[in-house]
Amino acid sequence: MIAVDQSLIRNFCIIAHIDHGKSTLADRILQATGAIEERAMRDQVLDSMDLERERGITIKAQAVRVPYRAADGLLYQLNLIDTPGHVDFSYEVSRSLAACEGALLVVDAAQGIEAQTLANAYLAIEGDLELVPVVNKIDLPAADPDTHARAVSELVGGRPEDVLRISAKTGEGIDAVLEAIVEHVPPPRGRPDAPARALIFDSVYDQYRGVVAFARVVDGVLARGARLRAMRTGVTFLCEEVGYLAPEMTPIERLGAGETGYLITGLKDLGDVRVGDTLTVDAEPGKEPLAGYHEPKPMVFCGLFPVDADEYPSLREALERLSLNDASLVWEPETSHALGFGFRCGFLGLLHMEILRERLEREYDLDLLATTPNVEYAVRDTAGRRLSVRSPVDLPPPNQIESIAEPYIRATILVPHDLVGAVMGLCQERRGRFVTMEAIEQRQQVVYDVPLAEVVLHFYDQLKSRTSGYASLDYEPVGDRESPLVKLDILLAGDPVDALSQIVHRDLAYGRGKMLVERLRKTIPRHMFEVPIQAAIGGRIVARETVKAKRKDVLAKCYGGDISRKRKLLERQKKGKRRMKQVGAVEVPQEAFLSVLEIGDDG
Repeated sequence: MIAVDQSLIRNFCIIAHIDHGKSTLADRILQATGAIEERAMRDQVLDSMDLERERGITIKAQAVRVPYRAADGLLYQLNLIDTPGHVDFSYEVSRSLAACEGALLVVDAAQGIEAQTLANAYLAIEGDLELVPVVNKIDLPAADPDTHARAVSELVGGRPEDVLRISAKTGEGIDAVLEAIVEHVPPPRGRPDAPARALIFDSVYDQYRGVVAFARVVDGVLARGARLRAMRTGVTFLCEEVGYLAPEMTPIERLGAGETGYLITGLKDLGDVRVGDTLTVDAEPGKEPLAGYHEPKPMVFCGLFPVDADEYPSLREALERLSLNDASLVWEPETSHALGFGFRCGFLGLLHMEILRERLEREYDLDLLATTPNVEYAVRDTAGRRLSVRSPVDLPPPNQIESIAEPYIRATILVPHDLVGAVMGLCQERRGRFVTMEAIEQRQQVVYDVPLAEVVLHFYDQLKSRTSGYASLDYEPVGDRESPLVKLDILLAGDPVDALSQIVHRDLAYGRGKMLVERLRKTIPRHMFEVPIQAAIGGRIVARETVKAKRKDVLAKCYGGDISRKRKLLERQKKGKRRMKQVGAVEVPQEAFLSVLEIGDDG
């Protein structure tokens, strides 16, 4: 099979804020180029996961090849990558950008530039990609394409009249988008005659065919039947099949320089082929691997425990498979006295955590309990050592701690002028520090430095609630800062319950402790003895509630007679309760853990 002329290849992705029409535009491009027959067409055709279709968001980047005959009469090969828009999945976006030469920057004609529009545009500019600006949803009654086209042209450079105005829903302007891709996006610059090198930007596990790697061929040719080598891990394998997505898997004989496609490796070990690795031909290897990607740094940690202890091996296997497909997921075994064996997992954000937990439960049929999410703290102890603490259980005793630093993020919030007060109030409540404020279009851009621990607990929900959904949020890490933090322990009948421990700011510890003990008092059933529930910082109790004992009426059979007889029965009951309190264990039902571990915002 003759290799495709590189000058006729265009690799591009679609970047935008959440819900600005990326997946709908991808649908129209597939329809306009005839890649999908009309009878097979459906909404969000590239969003293959049930979760993506239910929530209306893109979680995984998807690559698809479409043919397009341009106005100049030439047949071009367009490789399209549809990317996520949520801030938690920006790592997926960065991987997609590395496989492209250009990007469609899509902006909603009614909402204009949002926080993620700015973040993704800067990512693309840093990656030296050619940007094609597009204003979408011009069919909406509230659309103002001219105003937003001016703002977009100021952001990326160029003239407002060069910004494309389209409606991905109706199909208006799609031909102009395809012509702009052919005209403005440069062709790939790989060397077809050099030793083969291909960058893996995604991978999935197929139980029948092993690891399937999605790669962008930079130099040379990858052919079916060749023995390939992963340059970083050193693993070699026979390439069973190569092909491209159209959007179904379509096998071909070879992938040439500049092309994007899939390779079936037949490997069964999930760690052999990693995202960011470079594939080369074993007989004639490339000199050095491609740059790959920055390792994603998890920002939010939580414990995942199977409700049924027998499901622990299944959970391990499920995490192994998901981490192949999602390089930003990290995990390690963890043991809890209260919850048994599980794993401490690291995520890029709260939505990432929620999506992965739901995928584990749906795709692998697991029933899981997640502990309260927390962040990674940098602790310096009195001996001068630096410790990384991802779980409250690992925090040293108070008398051994010199200082604790917590990660901060720089939150960029775009909000209408009349709602600035609500946003600033929320940021101040969450211990935020004001940085700057400036006008962008008809809105204010408010920038705060906020502790990440305060953002992971319902910050986004509160932001949307207080601004009636008009605010948009983007954030980036800005390093660790020292804070007066303490470990809040929950004691049941005097024994600490490790699964309920939290690291909180000293000023907020009393309120958080009071809320937790009140919740537990309502959910822990009454025992035959009194159960004290206490919140403690070190050796100091800051809040207490008591679950009253069940009382059997031992005087029911005493009608009349001497009072000493009644006293004797009551005294014997008291002794029995005292003995029971010493040997009886407090049973904590699953609902009690859920009531505390569910990320509530009550207080």
